[in-house]
Amino acid sequence: MTSEVQAFEAHATDAELDDLRARLAAARLPEAATVPRWGQGVPLADLIEVVDYWRTEYDWRRFEDRLDRIGQYRTTIDGLGIHFLHRRSARADATPLVLTHGWPGSIAEFVDVVDELADPAAPDTPAFHVVVPSLPGFGYSDKPATTGWGTEKIAAAWVELMGRLGYDRFAAHGGDWGGNITTVLAGRFPDHVLGIHTTFAEGPPGLTTEGLTPAEREWTEETYDFWHHRAAYAKQQATRPQTIGYSLVDSPVGLLAWILDKFAEWSDTEDSPFETISRDRILDDVTLYWLTRTGASSARIYYESHDSLDPELRVDVPAAITVYPRDIEKYPRPWAQERYRRIVRWRSPESGGHFPSLEVPGYFVKDLQEGLAAVRQAV
Repeated sequence: MTSEVQAFEAHATDAELDDLRARLAAARLPEAATVPRWGQGVPLADLIEVVDYWRTEYDWRRFEDRLDRIGQYRTTIDGLGIHFLHRRSARADATPLVLTHGWPGSIAEFVDVVDELADPAAPDTPAFHVVVPSLPGFGYSDKPATTGWGTEKIAAAWVELMGRLGYDRFAAHGGDWGGNITTVLAGRFPDHVLGIHTTFAEGPPGLTTEGLTPAEREWTEETYDFWHHRAAYAKQQATRPQTIGYSLVDSPVGLLAWILDKFAEWSDTEDSPFETISRDRILDDVTLYWLTRTGASSARIYYESHDSLDPELRVDVPAAITVYPRDIEKYPRPWAQERYRRIVRWRSPESGGHFPSLEVPGYFVKDLQEGLAAVRQAV
């Protein structure tokens, strides 16, 4: 650690929590949808139930305590305050690891897996010094006041962050925007990145489906369908983040619905995201957005970086890639290996969606441990 890194504690005031509950109690809701269940978005009955739980039973202080037990810090990079969790392993052979979240996620995605990654029960299981930053404009990181904080700049900031913690070389993992940033990290900074594990493995544009298996073709068709028929949220946030931001910062029910819709649609469930993810953990995520007023600022990552991954970028460090069956972007291995030149491990599990650390945490941890073990062996 250096003097540039300061300890940080999260603590909402009682007045802020009272205001949240008052807004939830006074919410104005629309009528029920005209089609069954999730056909037009979050069902009214489901939302009412979650709002009532959020107002009367949910305990934000429990999550604050959890963050403090892991260890919270802030540092300033290029004029912007960056918040992060940092859990050092007790193991002398531990590998530094940065975990990067996406949208509508947050550091809440990883709080349940940090301990096992840092200090696994079995002595022959890989251990990690775990760093979990909040993306610029998310959580307790500062909100950029000017343009420029896209994925390329964020990746460079992560190199600086890890260096300040004494980790000149490190491994990286991410999905969603975190996967994009992890790819940029590996491609731009191979002298610092030992290797990566990612659930995002986008090949360069213009590749043909010729020679793909039927299952691989189905992946490409599902990904195409997602971006052409189910990605209105991304277009909105990439073009008018300020407009949607007013609702996300002013209405906790609006924020909840905007985020809950994605947890439902992108999880490997039959109906409700709560089949695999607890209400508390999703509300930890939503409440973090609410209390930090980051509905607009987090949306701007789409404005900064939507469709911005350099088509010429190549990753030559070892990569372990896992593609979950209900994720929203699934690229077949022949496409992925056009960008990721040294895929040392490829997995396609039978279950899991866009939020594997929350949906299948046991599998996620084991897969990450084994994937990064393969990466280290290949270095």
